[in-house]
Amino acid sequence: MEYRETIPSKALTPYIHSFWELIGENKDKQWERNFPDGCAGLVINLGDTCITDNGMVKMDFGKTYVVGAMRSFKDSLIEESTHLFGVCLKPAVFSNFYDYAPQSEIIDQTVQLEKAYSFDIDTLIKNPIHYLNNFFINRLQIRNGLLKSVIDDIHQTQGQSSINEIAKKNFTTVRQLERNFKIQIGITPKEYSRIVRFQNALSKIKNSTQETSLLAIAFECGYYDHSHLTNDIKRNTGLPPSQI
Repeated sequence: MEYRETIPSKALTPYIHSFWELIGENKDKQWERNFPDGCAGLVINLGDTCITDNGMVKMDFGKTYVVGAMRSFKDSLIEESTHLFGVCLKPAVFSNFYDYAPQSEIIDQTVQLEKAYSFDIDTLIKNPIHYLNNFFINRLQIRNGLLKSVIDDIHQTQGQSSINEIAKKNFTTVRQLERNFKIQIGITPKEYSRIVRFQNALSKIKNSTQETSLLAIAFECGYYDHSHLTNDIKRNTGLPPSQI
């Protein structure tokens, strides 16, 4: 399997993490697992039918799909005929490009977009990055970004601040935050904070040395103890920390 990412144009970097391409290689037939990161995305299938969402969804050739924020891991079957091109959006920016249903309606789902909202496969194939940059720049609507400072605060504290503290800091209420998160991201601020904390812990586990204990990582990342971290890792990845 070949996977590569490309940074979007400067005008889109506040809204898009990356464009990515995944191509199956000779004799590939494996389940590829993605972990939750709190972000929505879009994907177009340029190859044969691809099975995703733990076997529950089939993505057909030439179709564009929106992928809602995930609350747990998701498996996709990668074969030698697989060819996907995708867009990883930053959190709470979907409405900058689409007038669409609240994100809470598509969490944990992969949903086919109507043709009017989809990528033009014939144009995309010629020069994917150029096409996607133009596609999103042309669709970009500058909105007030109600959640940007809140999201920045959550990441700055690596998901360890309470939602009450973050709400007070941003002169709002927990209820209003929950409402806005459901619309713009699909999940609650507490769920989003947990994902940020999980991603921080996952990074430390992957980059840790043999001398670093799981308990030390747990305390550093704001978990109560070793088992609290282990359970969170299993819930988000389906694997124990030793297999990460």
